[in-house]
Amino acid sequence: MKEERLITKAKKGNTAAFEKLITAHQETLYKTAYLYLHHKEDTLDAVQETAYKAFLNIAQLKEPKYFKTWLIRILLNTIFSMKKKQGDVIPFEPQHEAGAVNRNIEEYIDLRNALDTLDEHVQLTIQLYYFQDFSIPMIAEQTGMAEGTVKTHLHRARKALKQELEKEDKQTWKSIK
Repeated sequence: MKEERLITKAKKGNTAAFEKLITAHQETLYKTAYLYLHHKEDTLDAVQETAYKAFLNIAQLKEPKYFKTWLIRILLNTIFSMKKKQGDVIPFEPQHEAGAVNRNIEEYIDLRNALDTLDEHVQLTIQLYYFQDFSIPMIAEQTGMAEGTVKTHLHRARKALKQELEKEDKQTWKSIK
């Protein structure tokens, strides 16, 4: 309810209310962008561009309860346009964060590689469902797909990821022996 009041104020031009909204969703925006871009600077650029576009267009938001969905959609469009402009250029700088010491980097790399083998729409479905905790109806609304298509994408992605990760495990064990 509090968020809806902030959205109403932001739609009327209250910049402080808009800043609070963006701050409340900044972690979600960052994590989502990083899943696609894998690079801190690009991720920050995408989040900043998203906030700017949302600020310019907040008055067009029809239903306050869909603010997060609307914001994520802007972010995804921004990411896709950035990737198109970049032509998926691989940056020279390392793509790991110093704070990720507690993570098992090998498992992360294997999962990231397995995700990269999936179709872009299937990747989006997986990332929204598992990393952003979107429900199937929310993903359907966000992507414009039917709920059945979302379920199919999830099923196929799980199966493909399992096969890819098992293949990675077999290759790892062969190289050790």
